[in-house]
Amino acid sequence: MRLADQLTLARVIAVPLVIVLFAVNFQAHDYWATGVFIAAMATDWFDGRIARRSGVTSAFGSLVDPMADKLLVLATLVVLLEQDVFPAWMVAAIVTRELLVSGLRLAAVERGVIIAARDLGKLKTWAQAIAAGTGGVAAAGGVGDRAAWWTLVVALALTWISAADYGRSVPQLFRTGAPTPL
Repeated sequence: MRLADQLTLARVIAVPLVIVLFAVNFQAHDYWATGVFIAAMATDWFDGRIARRSGVTSAFGSLVDPMADKLLVLATLVVLLEQDVFPAWMVAAIVTRELLVSGLRLAAVERGVIIAARDLGKLKTWAQAIAAGTGGVAAAGGVGDRAAWWTLVVALALTWISAADYGRSVPQLFRTGAPTPL
């Protein structure tokens, strides 16, 4: 397994660790959880950079990388609901979009088409990650909940703008079986 794939796998493995660190109450647990979350999300930047520099991509990385991002970010947003950092409706709206677009991608795969990640989708992921990280710091008392709320508002807006961007390719995808050019 190549280094880029190992970093992706590390992100998946970090998900339960982040959840446990947020859930188990000990001194500075929210800071520890947030630190692990940030370190794990940083691997997303590194694995992509390594794959591009080496010119070698893998089916594993192409499939698991976006899922690892979603698992890590969504798990963190959901676990922060317990700490009253974010409104549940905002997190539910983000989870809904992720499920819808993932469903769209699966439907495309059934037709032999891979829908590549779009730049707006990547920006959305990082906005969500920043909101989750800020939420973790807010849970620890390092910033106010209002700062976390605003980062989530931005992430939520980008989340649904990105959904619309993916959605505009749906009619052509299902009519012709070919993805819409970017």
